[in-house]
Amino acid sequence: MAKDRSLVRASDIGAWAFCNRAWWLAQVQHAEHENPAALSRGDEAHAAHGLAVTQAGQMQKIGLWLLVGGVGLAALLILVWLLTS
Repeated sequence: MAKDRSLVRASDIGAWAFCNRAWWLAQVQHAEHENPAALSRGDEAHAAHGLAVTQAGQMQKIGLWLLVGGVGLAALLILVWLLTS
């Protein structure tokens, strides 16, 4: 997949700020990285972290719905108790 060069990504800015020569070599000259295994491990770690963040967001939504359901059920039980007393 070709990069859209009309976009400036935060990672590009960070890489350029850290070492503009390394950014130029990688992005313009397409020079190979000296340690591609480290880049691969970094990509895998970022993918795993992204999955964990997505799952945490889903669990948070489920927890919120369970809380709303529990409060609703408690209100219903209190209402039934008040009406039958």
